[in-house]
Amino acid sequence: MSVSIPLPERLRPETQELFLGQGHLKARLTQLLASSHLPSLLFFGPPGCGKSTLALLLARHCKKRYVRISAPETGLQNLRRTLNGVEVLILDEIHRFSKAQQDFFLPLIESGELILLATTTENPSFSVTRQLLSRLHVLKLRPLGPEELIQLARRGAKALGRDINDEALDVLCSAAHGDARTLLNLVEYAAGTEGPLTRERMRELLPEIMMHHDKAGDSHYEYASALIKSIRGSDVDAALYYLACLLEGGEDPRFICRRLILSASEDVGLADPQALQLAVACQQAVEFVGMPEGFIPMAETVTYLALARKSNSSYAAYLRAQAEIRHEGPAPVPLHLRNATTALQKEWGYGKGYKYPHAFPDGWVPQDYLPEEVRHLHFYQPKENGDEARLSLWWRKISHNQAK
Repeated sequence: MSVSIPLPERLRPETQELFLGQGHLKARLTQLLASSHLPSLLFFGPPGCGKSTLALLLARHCKKRYVRISAPETGLQNLRRTLNGVEVLILDEIHRFSKAQQDFFLPLIESGELILLATTTENPSFSVTRQLLSRLHVLKLRPLGPEELIQLARRGAKALGRDINDEALDVLCSAAHGDARTLLNLVEYAAGTEGPLTRERMRELLPEIMMHHDKAGDSHYEYASALIKSIRGSDVDAALYYLACLLEGGEDPRFICRRLILSASEDVGLADPQALQLAVACQQAVEFVGMPEGFIPMAETVTYLALARKSNSSYAAYLRAQAEIRHEGPAPVPLHLRNATTALQKEWGYGKGYKYPHAFPDGWVPQDYLPEEVRHLHFYQPKENGDEARLSLWWRKISHNQAK
């Protein structure tokens, strides 16, 4: 039984001259192809921009034994067998490997035993370990532009022997959103139908308007970032719009719920402590009812968070404490706060002089809790927004008494 090779694979360019797009990388690619030494590289960009094609061009050019595999389809045990005698590995979707799996490549790259040509649609700052990223040269690719897409579409129509005019191809190019693979699949789909392939016919043939949202690429983070920033800025309409962009684009609702819980703590905070309770309840509700109805509690939560008063005082206070620790290191805990669990520790003064607050009026007594080295520092700086003014009233009072 013969197997028809898909059009994107049939038209995969085998020379740099046939490769379309990525003009900003032309000089760098020419340099790599002219060099006798090929470094380990990471190709980062949206689907269908030519990441794997460039990796194949470079691997073939360096005249070394290479193999191409996809991360989701292999494990470390199989990978070790596959790499026997291999000098260049083309690894698609490296972001699908865990940290431990990515660490497997560190000694191989370090020793020069293996040249790794990896591809990813996810931002490498989030999807690739810092240790591995430091050993790779990152090349960022862009979606194909209109002129490049129409040129590629013409190639596809010619290879299929179908007469498709540029107006009709424009419809397919618009639907492809810069993705060469998607475009060629659309051309192949259209070419397999009967009748003249006009602009109107193309619109009829497209099964549905293709929504462009790549949840595995940069837009995954861009829409999520826009959602959180809209909540932070108290723009309800914008927040709901970006929520819809994420959900209609197929985003994992669990990812959205995690972001909402963090926003409730970071951006709303003590100005409305109920926000965190609602965000956690939203996550539980979405898990319970599932999708598509899960958008209902998410929409409620997004609306509430956007409308709520805002305070990042607890978040900012932690960052100040964190910066102090990272810069100066942790100071020793005062002796009176340490538990004397042995006779020797009691002899050293552990716990001596500790005052039990519940034994005093109002459940409070002046007492130092911070180490002496940082006693002059103030990490928490309350705001007057929402409930925080009420919540911090008692703290302000006792802080004033402590300072006397």
